[in-house]
Amino acid sequence: MKDSLTRFSTRVENYAKYRPSYPHAVMETLEQECGLATESVVADIGSGTGILSELFLKHKNRVCGVEPNRHMRNAGERLLKEYTNFTSIDGTAEATTLPDRAVDFVTAGQAFHWFKPEQARREFARILKPNGWVVIIWNHRQTQMSDFLREYEQLLQKYGTDYKAVNHRRVDAAALTAFFAPHSFTFKEFANPQVLDFEGAQGRLLSSSYAPEPGHPSHQPMLDALRAVFDKYQTDGRINFAYATQMYFGHIA
Repeated sequence: MKDSLTRFSTRVENYAKYRPSYPHAVMETLEQECGLATESVVADIGSGTGILSELFLKHKNRVCGVEPNRHMRNAGERLLKEYTNFTSIDGTAEATTLPDRAVDFVTAGQAFHWFKPEQARREFARILKPNGWVVIIWNHRQTQMSDFLREYEQLLQKYGTDYKAVNHRRVDAAALTAFFAPHSFTFKEFANPQVLDFEGAQGRLLSSSYAPEPGHPSHQPMLDALRAVFDKYQTDGRINFAYATQMYFGHIA
């Protein structure tokens, strides 16, 4: 299995262009239930190309994007260069380099499953202000929502290099309960559909760390299989990738 810090290095362009963002309901919920305000300071851990960071930047928050992968971090810096309230940091979930009690929110979008939970938990507790919040978010593909998504899931299991090993679904409720203990956490889910043409569907697939790259014997067969399943189920040249944005938030000791 590739090192988790480098496995996205060759996928940055597709990741930035084709990964879905998050619905506005995420921000509304954090405002209503966690007191998110424009003066709140956010540490976005595993900030990648800046997809989640940008939501907070548009909300006028000061955001520290902590990203260990140089290629992903550079892409995030390019995307967010117009935001003067963004700071890009070469760090990890376990060693952010941020000062003690520096932030009101620690967030992780599509990233928590790469962390070392115990070390990350200690680091988050260190950098959070008293009563600060940890917010963990994934866009969860609804694998049984349609015939297309069922066959797409079969494609990933057949051709993905280590799909089962790195799937974020391996982080279950028990793991999150242990992470937030002795506190509880709140779970919210929001619909987040993404409609793509074939170029978008292919780019979305190739943004995944488990998709075999050019030169791998499964690369072209995987793309051929995608073409076939896309053509089978497309409507007017587009297909619906149905996602549910799943958000877990709470305090940690």
